[in-house]
Amino acid sequence: MSVLDNKKISFIGGGNMAQALISGLVSCGIQPNLITVADPSSDVREQLAAKGLNTIDPITDPKAAVIDADIIVLAVKPQVMKAVVGAFTDVLDNQLIISVAAGLSTEILSAMLNGYRNIVRAMPNTPAMIQMGATGLYGADNISAEQKELATAVMEASGLVMWVENETHMHAVTAVSGSAPAYMFYFIESMVDRAVALGLDQEQASALALQTMIGAAKMAMDSDDAPAELRRKVTSPNGTTQAAIESMQANEIGRQIGEAMQACYDRSQALSEEMSK
Repeated sequence: MSVLDNKKISFIGGGNMAQALISGLVSCGIQPNLITVADPSSDVREQLAAKGLNTIDPITDPKAAVIDADIIVLAVKPQVMKAVVGAFTDVLDNQLIISVAAGLSTEILSAMLNGYRNIVRAMPNTPAMIQMGATGLYGADNISAEQKELATAVMEASGLVMWVENETHMHAVTAVSGSAPAYMFYFIESMVDRAVALGLDQEQASALALQTMIGAAKMAMDSDDAPAELRRKVTSPNGTTQAAIESMQANEIGRQIGEAMQACYDRSQALSEEMSK
């Protein structure tokens, strides 16, 4: 029995991330008729209605998705959030709100919601689209254990969930997982390009690089050894792997990765500050 059984979940916004989360919920056994999506696009509404979901035009009926909901997922762009939520703040009544809008702190969201405080902030990443996501969650002190359990269940339907105790740590979550799929894609892209230059065709290079990335991640997840120890175990003295690692160390790849993550962290902070003005 799930904590989400018979819970009505409403998504404000039906874009890619909302659809990823919805797909995860349905795959975990949530009945589509318990899910409502409010989106101004008739095409999006038709697509979701065909899957058995309830759909609402938030322009003509902005409060309908909120009144009967137990959980409300805010999945619209940060720039339009204030206008969107302003249409239904007067009908909020102890529902749990989960926001997946980047850069909007719980304090800013609370102000947009006229002081409403039942807010959990989420930072998912794009692999949620295939139920392999990694999501950071933050809830203020007023969020109850039951509400945390509900938020965990919603986001866990699409992958791993980690709670942070300090909201500023959401910037670190952005750096290590929120934006990080792009780092992985860039690394794979570079490996494939060099493998092709070394004589493999595109299909061979892509297949080998992708499977290696998956296999290495799986080994790291399943092993009791730290990544540094796993690396040591596959690095034979004076072997081919050692040559590659020494090249990376000489080029300070570790430092460059750290600086890239710091740049992501700093930009996340700056965006949050911009949204607070």
